[in-house]
Amino acid sequence: MNRFGLLQGIIVVCGALLILLFSAVYVVYQPEQAIVLQFGEPMRVVNEPGLKFKIPFIQNVIFYDSRLLNLDPPAQEVVLNDKKRLDVDSFTRYQIVDPLKFYQTVRSEDQARSKLAEIVNSSLRKILGRVTLTELLSEQRTKIMHDISETVKKDAEAIGVSVADVRIRRADLPIEVMQAINDRMKTERQRDAKEFRAKGQQQAQNIRATADKEATIIVAEAEKNAQITRGQGDQQAVSLWNRTVGQDVDFYEFYRALEAYRKSLADEQTSLVLSPDSDFFKYFNKMMKD
Repeated sequence: MNRFGLLQGIIVVCGALLILLFSAVYVVYQPEQAIVLQFGEPMRVVNEPGLKFKIPFIQNVIFYDSRLLNLDPPAQEVVLNDKKRLDVDSFTRYQIVDPLKFYQTVRSEDQARSKLAEIVNSSLRKILGRVTLTELLSEQRTKIMHDISETVKKDAEAIGVSVADVRIRRADLPIEVMQAINDRMKTERQRDAKEFRAKGQQQAQNIRATADKEATIIVAEAEKNAQITRGQGDQQAVSLWNRTVGQDVDFYEFYRALEAYRKSLADEQTSLVLSPDSDFFKYFNKMMKD
Protein backbone atom coordinates (compact mmCIF):
# COMPACT_ATOMS: atom_id res chain seq x y z
CA MET A 1 0.00 0.00 0.00
CA ASN A 2 2.86 2.36 0.81
CA ARG A 3 4.53 1.53 -2.51
CA PHE A 4 1.32 2.30 -4.41
CA GLY A 5 0.92 5.62 -2.62
CA LEU A 6 4.55 6.47 -3.29
CA LEU A 7 4.05 5.71 -6.99
CA GLN A 8 1.01 7.93 -7.10
CA GLY A 9 2.93 10.72 -5.45
CA ILE A 10 5.73 10.42 -7.98
CA ILE A 11 3.25 10.53 -10.86
CA VAL A 12 1.56 13.61 -9.41
CA VAL A 13 4.89 15.35 -8.89
CA CYS A 14 6.01 14.53 -12.45
CA GLY A 15 2.71 15.74 -13.86
CA ALA A 16 3.00 18.97 -11.90
CA LEU A 17 6.55 19.42 -13.13
CA LEU A 18 5.46 18.85 -16.72
CA ILE A 19 2.62 21.33 -16.37
CA LEU A 20 5.01 23.78 -14.81
CA LEU A 21 7.50 23.22 -17.62
CA PHE A 22 4.91 23.69 -20.36
CA SER A 23 3.67 26.85 -18.64
CA ALA A 24 7.21 28.23 -18.58
CA VAL A 25 8.04 27.54 -22.24
CA TYR A 26 6.86 29.37 -25.35
CA VAL A 27 8.03 29.50 -28.96
CA VAL A 28 8.55 32.62 -31.08
CA TYR A 29 8.37 31.75 -34.77
CA GLN A 30 10.27 33.47 -37.56
CA PRO A 31 7.49 35.89 -38.71
CA GLU A 32 6.59 36.83 -35.13
CA GLN A 33 7.64 39.09 -32.30
CA ALA A 34 6.42 38.89 -28.73
CA ILE A 35 5.90 40.85 -25.52
CA VAL A 36 6.11 39.14 -22.14
CA LEU A 37 3.54 40.53 -19.69
CA GLN A 38 3.42 40.14 -15.92
CA PHE A 39 0.06 40.93 -14.45
CA GLY A 40 -0.70 42.98 -17.58
CA GLU A 41 2.51 45.01 -17.43
CA PRO A 42 5.09 44.64 -20.23
CA MET A 43 8.30 43.03 -18.96
CA ARG A 44 10.36 42.54 -22.12
CA VAL A 45 10.15 42.44 -25.89
CA VAL A 46 11.29 39.31 -27.74
CA ASN A 47 12.33 39.84 -31.37
CA GLU A 48 14.49 36.76 -31.90
CA PRO A 49 12.74 33.53 -32.95
CA GLY A 50 13.26 30.33 -30.97
CA LEU A 51 12.35 28.56 -27.71
CA LYS A 52 11.86 31.01 -24.84
CA PHE A 53 11.04 30.82 -21.12
CA LYS A 54 8.81 32.82 -18.80
CA ILE A 55 7.62 32.60 -15.21
CA PRO A 56 4.69 30.20 -15.25
CA PHE A 57 1.24 31.32 -14.11
CA ILE A 58 2.54 34.83 -13.52
CA GLN A 59 3.68 35.89 -16.96
CA ASN A 60 1.89 35.55 -20.31
CA VAL A 61 2.96 36.29 -23.89
CA ILE A 62 1.34 38.33 -26.69
CA PHE A 63 2.48 37.70 -30.25
CA TYR A 64 2.51 40.23 -33.09
CA ASP A 65 3.21 39.71 -36.79
CA SER A 66 6.60 41.10 -37.85
CA ARG A 67 5.95 40.89 -41.59
CA LEU A 68 4.85 43.64 -43.97
CA LEU A 69 1.05 43.87 -43.72
CA ASN A 70 -1.64 45.32 -45.97
CA LEU A 71 -4.42 47.71 -45.03
CA ASP A 72 -7.25 47.97 -47.58
CA PRO A 73 -9.97 50.22 -46.09
CA PRO A 74 -13.25 50.85 -47.94
CA ALA A 75 -13.41 53.80 -50.32
CA GLN A 76 -14.31 57.14 -48.77
CA GLU A 77 -15.69 60.36 -50.17
CA VAL A 78 -13.25 63.29 -50.22
CA VAL A 79 -14.06 66.91 -51.07
CA LEU A 80 -11.31 68.64 -53.06
CA ASN A 81 -10.35 72.30 -52.89
CA ASP A 82 -12.49 73.08 -55.97
CA LYS A 83 -15.54 71.49 -54.27
CA LYS A 84 -15.31 68.40 -56.45
CA ARG A 85 -16.21 65.16 -54.68
CA LEU A 86 -14.27 61.95 -55.24
CA ASP A 87 -14.64 58.38 -54.00
CA VAL A 88 -11.02 57.56 -53.10
CA ASP A 89 -9.94 53.92 -52.78
CA SER A 90 -6.50 53.60 -51.15
CA PHE A 91 -4.27 50.86 -49.76
CA THR A 92 -1.42 50.97 -47.23
CA ARG A 93 1.52 48.68 -46.49
CA TYR A 94 2.79 48.81 -42.92
CA GLN A 95 4.88 46.90 -40.37
CA ILE A 96 4.85 46.69 -36.56
CA VAL A 97 8.33 47.89 -35.60
CA ASP A 98 7.82 48.87 -31.96
CA PRO A 99 5.79 46.11 -30.23
CA LEU A 100 5.95 47.83 -26.83
CA LYS A 101 4.52 51.12 -28.11
CA PHE A 102 2.08 49.14 -30.22
CA TYR A 103 0.81 47.29 -27.14
CA GLN A 104 0.60 50.44 -25.06
CA THR A 105 -1.44 52.36 -27.68
CA VAL A 106 -3.64 49.92 -29.60
CA ARG A 107 -3.08 46.52 -27.88
CA SER A 108 -4.40 44.28 -30.74
CA GLU A 109 -3.82 44.16 -34.48
CA ASP A 110 -7.54 44.65 -35.18
CA GLN A 111 -7.54 47.90 -33.21
CA ALA A 112 -4.31 48.89 -34.94
CA ARG A 113 -5.90 48.46 -38.40
CA SER A 114 -8.88 50.54 -37.30
CA LYS A 115 -6.58 53.27 -35.94
CA LEU A 116 -4.36 53.21 -39.00
CA ALA A 117 -7.42 53.45 -41.27
CA GLU A 118 -8.43 56.60 -39.38
CA ILE A 119 -4.93 58.03 -39.84
CA VAL A 120 -4.95 57.30 -43.58
CA ASN A 121 -8.44 58.72 -44.09
CA SER A 122 -7.58 61.84 -42.12
CA SER A 123 -4.41 62.39 -44.16
CA LEU A 124 -6.28 61.89 -47.43
CA ARG A 125 -8.91 64.43 -46.47
CA LYS A 126 -6.33 66.94 -45.24
CA ILE A 127 -3.98 66.73 -48.25
CA LEU A 128 -6.58 66.29 -50.99
CA GLY A 129 -8.66 69.10 -49.50
CA ARG A 130 -5.87 71.49 -50.51
CA VAL A 131 -5.71 70.52 -54.20
CA THR A 132 -8.06 70.69 -57.18
CA LEU A 133 -9.16 67.89 -59.48
CA THR A 134 -7.00 69.32 -62.27
CA GLU A 135 -3.91 69.23 -60.04
CA LEU A 136 -4.71 65.68 -58.91
CA LEU A 137 -4.86 64.53 -62.54
CA SER A 138 -1.69 66.38 -63.53
CA GLU A 139 2.00 65.73 -62.95
CA GLN A 140 1.56 67.04 -59.39
CA ARG A 141 -0.08 63.71 -58.49
CA THR A 142 3.32 62.25 -57.53
CA LYS A 143 4.02 65.07 -55.06
CA ILE A 144 0.50 64.82 -53.65
CA MET A 145 0.92 61.09 -53.02
CA HIS A 146 4.31 61.74 -51.39
CA ASP A 147 2.77 64.30 -49.03
CA ILE A 148 0.00 61.86 -48.08
CA SER A 149 2.49 59.07 -47.46
CA GLU A 150 4.77 61.25 -45.33
CA THR A 151 1.83 62.47 -43.23
CA VAL A 152 0.62 58.92 -42.61
CA LYS A 153 4.13 57.73 -41.73
CA LYS A 154 4.56 60.49 -39.16
CA ASP A 155 1.19 59.86 -37.48
CA ALA A 156 1.61 56.06 -37.56
CA GLU A 157 4.85 56.24 -35.57
CA ALA A 158 2.75 57.11 -32.51
CA ILE A 159 1.31 53.57 -32.46
CA GLY A 160 4.61 51.76 -33.16
CA VAL A 161 3.92 51.18 -36.84
CA SER A 162 6.18 51.95 -39.80
CA VAL A 163 4.27 52.72 -43.00
CA ALA A 164 6.09 51.56 -46.12
CA ASP A 165 3.76 53.10 -48.68
CA VAL A 166 0.35 54.67 -49.22
CA ARG A 167 -1.24 54.56 -52.67
CA ILE A 168 -4.49 55.73 -54.21
CA ARG A 169 -5.70 52.76 -56.19
CA ARG A 170 -8.67 54.51 -57.74
CA ALA A 171 -10.33 57.92 -57.49
CA ASP A 172 -13.78 58.09 -59.07
CA LEU A 173 -16.54 60.61 -59.08
CA PRO A 174 -19.57 59.60 -56.99
CA ILE A 175 -22.23 57.64 -58.89
CA GLU A 176 -24.78 60.45 -58.80
CA VAL A 177 -22.17 62.95 -60.02
CA MET A 178 -21.05 60.62 -62.81
CA GLN A 179 -24.69 60.14 -63.82
CA ALA A 180 -25.21 63.90 -63.91
CA ILE A 181 -22.04 64.34 -65.98
CA ASN A 182 -23.11 61.59 -68.36
CA ASP A 183 -26.54 63.18 -68.77
CA ARG A 184 -24.96 66.57 -69.43
CA MET A 185 -22.52 65.09 -71.93
CA LYS A 186 -25.37 63.23 -73.62
CA THR A 187 -27.38 66.47 -73.87
CA GLU A 188 -24.36 68.32 -75.29
CA ARG A 189 -23.71 65.59 -77.85
CA GLN A 190 -27.36 65.61 -78.90
CA ARG A 191 -27.23 69.39 -79.29
CA ASP A 192 -24.02 69.11 -81.32
CA ALA A 193 -25.62 66.41 -83.47
CA LYS A 194 -28.63 68.65 -84.17
CA GLU A 195 -26.32 71.52 -85.11
CA PHE A 196 -24.29 69.26 -87.41
CA ARG A 197 -27.46 67.91 -89.04
CA ALA A 198 -28.81 71.45 -89.51
CA LYS A 199 -25.50 72.59 -91.04
CA GLY A 200 -25.45 69.50 -93.23
CA GLN A 201 -28.99 70.13 -94.47
CA GLN A 202 -28.14 73.77 -95.17
CA GLN A 203 -25.01 72.76 -97.09
CA ALA A 204 -27.02 70.13 -98.98
CA GLN A 205 -29.60 72.76 -99.98
CA ASN A 206 -26.82 75.12 -101.08
CA ILE A 207 -25.20 72.36 -103.11
CA ARG A 208 -28.51 71.39 -104.72
CA ALA A 209 -29.31 75.02 -105.49
CA THR A 210 -25.88 75.53 -107.02
CA ALA A 211 -26.21 72.31 -109.00
CA ASP A 212 -29.69 73.30 -110.27
CA LYS A 213 -28.39 76.75 -111.22
CA GLU A 214 -25.40 75.28 -113.06
CA ALA A 215 -27.64 72.72 -114.77
CA THR A 216 -30.01 75.47 -115.93
CA ILE A 217 -27.07 77.51 -117.22
CA ILE A 218 -25.60 74.48 -119.00
CA VAL A 219 -28.95 73.59 -120.62
CA ALA A 220 -29.48 77.22 -121.67
CA GLU A 221 -25.99 77.41 -123.14
CA ALA A 222 -26.56 74.10 -124.93
CA GLU A 223 -29.88 75.31 -126.39
CA LYS A 224 -28.25 78.58 -127.38
CA ASN A 225 -25.43 76.77 -129.11
CA ALA A 226 -27.92 74.41 -130.74
CA GLN A 227 -29.96 77.34 -132.06
CA ILE A 228 -26.80 78.98 -133.35
CA THR A 229 -25.69 75.72 -134.96
CA ARG A 230 -29.11 75.16 -136.53
CA GLY A 231 -29.18 78.75 -137.78
CA GLN A 232 -25.73 78.35 -139.29
CA GLY A 233 -26.80 75.06 -140.84
CA ASP A 234 -29.98 76.58 -142.27
CA GLN A 235 -27.97 79.50 -143.57
CA GLN A 236 -25.50 77.17 -145.25
CA ALA A 237 -28.37 75.07 -146.62
CA VAL A 238 -30.12 78.12 -148.10
CA SER A 239 -26.87 79.42 -149.51
CA LEU A 240 -26.13 76.03 -151.03
CA TRP A 241 -29.64 75.78 -152.36
CA ASN A 242 -29.49 79.25 -153.92
CA ARG A 243 -26.23 78.42 -155.62
CA THR A 244 -27.70 75.19 -156.91
CA VAL A 245 -30.85 76.87 -158.19
CA GLY A 246 -28.86 79.51 -159.95
CA GLN A 247 -26.96 76.84 -161.85
CA ASP A 248 -30.09 74.90 -163.11
CA VAL A 249 -33.45 76.68 -162.94
CA ASP A 250 -35.33 73.89 -164.76
CA PHE A 251 -34.18 71.30 -162.25
CA TYR A 252 -35.32 73.57 -159.43
CA GLU A 253 -38.78 73.94 -160.96
CA PHE A 254 -38.97 70.18 -161.47
CA TYR A 255 -37.91 69.54 -157.84
CA ARG A 256 -40.46 72.01 -156.52
CA ALA A 257 -43.20 70.32 -158.60
CA LEU A 258 -42.29 66.93 -157.17
CA GLU A 259 -42.42 68.38 -153.65
CA ALA A 260 -45.89 69.76 -154.39
CA TYR A 261 -47.06 66.39 -155.75
CA ARG A 262 -45.74 64.58 -152.70
CA LYS A 263 -47.35 66.91 -150.20
CA SER A 264 -50.71 67.22 -151.97
CA LEU A 265 -51.12 63.53 -152.77
CA ALA A 266 -49.80 62.16 -149.49
CA ASP A 267 -53.29 62.17 -147.91
CA GLU A 268 -55.56 59.69 -149.70
CA GLN A 269 -58.67 61.50 -148.43
CA THR A 270 -57.61 64.79 -150.01
CA SER A 271 -59.42 65.67 -153.26
CA LEU A 272 -58.11 68.19 -155.79
CA VAL A 273 -60.25 69.72 -158.51
CA LEU A 274 -57.93 71.14 -161.15
CA SER A 275 -57.97 71.68 -164.89
CA PRO A 276 -55.89 69.19 -166.86
CA ASP A 277 -54.18 72.14 -168.55
CA SER A 278 -53.12 73.59 -165.21
CA ASP A 279 -49.45 74.28 -164.57
CA PHE A 280 -49.73 71.90 -161.62
CA PHE A 281 -49.87 68.96 -164.05
CA LYS A 282 -47.31 70.38 -166.44
CA TYR A 283 -44.75 67.66 -165.86
CA PHE A 284 -47.46 64.95 -165.86
CA ASN A 285 -48.70 66.11 -169.23
CA LYS A 286 -45.16 66.29 -170.57
CA MET A 287 -44.46 62.76 -169.44
CA MET A 288 -47.67 61.52 -171.02
CA LYS A 289 -46.75 63.15 -174.30
CA ASP A 290 -43.26 61.69 -174.24
